[in-house]
Amino acid sequence: MKITFIGLGVMGGPMAGHLAGKRHDVTVYNRTASKASQWARNHGGQSADTIPEAVRNAECIVTCVGADRDLHAIYLGQDGILANAPQGALLIDHTTASGEVAQELARHATSYGQSFIDAPVSGGQQGAENGQLTIMCGGDEAAFSRAEPIMAAYGKAVTRMGSAGAGQLTKMVNQISVAGVVQGLAEGLHFAEQVGLDQQRVIDVISQGAAQSWQMENRAGTMIEGEYNHGFAVDWMRKDLGICLEEARNHQATLPLTALVDQFYADVQNMGGGRWDTSSLLARLRGSGG
Repeated sequence: MKITFIGLGVMGGPMAGHLAGKRHDVTVYNRTASKASQWARNHGGQSADTIPEAVRNAECIVTCVGADRDLHAIYLGQDGILANAPQGALLIDHTTASGEVAQELARHATSYGQSFIDAPVSGGQQGAENGQLTIMCGGDEAAFSRAEPIMAAYGKAVTRMGSAGAGQLTKMVNQISVAGVVQGLAEGLHFAEQVGLDQQRVIDVISQGAAQSWQMENRAGTMIEGEYNHGFAVDWMRKDLGICLEEARNHQATLPLTALVDQFYADVQNMGGGRWDTSSLLARLRGSGG
């Protein structure tokens, strides 16, 4: 299939690579053109200098950018994806964004005779590199049936959650849940340290019981060592939690723990840890950079 991939960050680059590995004809576009050229050299695809050039002949366009404003910038307008992609094109967006922008882009896509799937992912950089992402999707069933085998190149679980926007709402549930778990793990490790327990031995014991979690299994050891360069950054988590809290206000949902942890991440940013990974909540409790 002729696929265009737009957005070659720490997630998008590996995901596009998996598509090329499945022998799709992949064209890439990135705001920093040198990154697209380097990707093409590494994976055997081709790069484009503009969005219209990138999408003109694509059967499927996959995007993975930063936020709502970035989606507006690449999808809308005379030089955007919608105005330049062919009628019948399948559009898959892996950005973590608002439910509103997903619904907006789905409506616009329909007016152009195209299909749009909002498909945020979970699993971080490691999941993207290993092709083991969890992908939660919103969109109509016919479009999803076309999109699922494409996303299977980098997704271990690809699930339609409902109509347009449902994928983004599900990702919000994911981020709300992760925030609480990471804060709990950080507090547990901090407590163990303060009372003089061997933190790693504690983790070895309690990970065999009800306290076990993905965060404990994959991040406890690096948290103990004060290493916070293992994936999803605090700056991005704050962006995501801001979306969650705004959506909660719109739907009269109460998220007191999420709001509190969001402020804890603001403290980490103020410590200079905006690019640390989300497990750096422990650094805040330790009162230093780890």
